[in-house]
Amino acid sequence: MPNIKSAKKRDLIGKMRNARNKARKSDLKTAIKKFEAAVADGSREEAGGAYRTAVKKVDQAVAKGVLHKNAAAHKKSAMTLKLNGIG
Repeated sequence: MPNIKSAKKRDLIGKMRNARNKARKSDLKTAIKKFEAAVADGSREEAGGAYRTAVKKVDQAVAKGVLHKNAAAHKKSAMTLKLNGIG
């Protein structure tokens, strides 16, 4: 536990950011799982809506620094291939 006031503040800020990043990452994973479930059902319309939501969440994660841009490109590419595979 820090003793200096500025160190206590940095610790508190780190905990808040950690919680915020964890929430964003959880939201991202949920959106991707919903897309995967829609693809597994084979519903093209439902999968399309879930795809748009998931891509938006991936882009938001990149903008907030939760996800690297190349990792995001990889995820979006994989989702696009799965969406196009429904057919």
